[in-house]
Amino acid sequence: MTDDGAGGAMGGADHWEPGTQILWRYRENAGDGFHICRPMTVVQDTPELLAAWIAPGTECVKPAIADGTPVHDEPLATRYTRPRTLVRDEWYGMGVLKLARPGEPWSVWLWWDRGWRFQNWYVNLEEPRTRWADGVDSEDHFLDIDVYQDRSWRWRDEDEFAQAQRDGLMDDEQAARVREAGRRAVAAIEAWNAPFSEGWQQWRPDPAWPVPVLPDDWDRTPVYVSS
Repeated sequence: MTDDGAGGAMGGADHWEPGTQILWRYRENAGDGFHICRPMTVVQDTPELLAAWIAPGTECVKPAIADGTPVHDEPLATRYTRPRTLVRDEWYGMGVLKLARPGEPWSVWLWWDRGWRFQNWYVNLEEPRTRWADGVDSEDHFLDIDVYQDRSWRWRDEDEFAQAQRDGLMDDEQAARVREAGRRAVAAIEAWNAPFSEGWQQWRPDPAWPVPVLPDDWDRTPVYVSS
């Protein structure tokens, strides 16, 4: 990991070099700790964009129901209320490229099938990322958008977004902000703005990059240089 130092905030003067390994973490919803951590490799880091790659086989941290049931196998009515634990697991599939613009309340993910056949973009609505020396932290907002190569799109996980509100994981004011962020994301999709128009689906990772290692202190308390 590389210490960005003072001024290393998202959009600040200092940025990570391509190939730097960072942690992309998500805080618990309505909680204080972190429940998702993904070691990633920086592809590009400028005042306009952070692009980072999660390689297949990367060891990550994710939540699970306390009895070991995967979260998405739990019925929706109890998905957010049953006790949870954290588990380590390897990232599956071809890997994912994440693109995030400073201050924007979403990130855009690119998915590929085997053989590097591009599948689709995925807009993950989330808290604007807070940058620290060894990575970025955010909070997932449940609601997402699938975007396809013909420029069509569809809402995703609206049921989880509604259930999260029923279970008190976000209040009405926050939910309204998330919906507004979603409408802004849809406007960007329909205008085919960056990053959809920039050809990132042709990008490929450097084969010399090693798979990042999940550190034992992945959940350490960061010193944020900015938000």
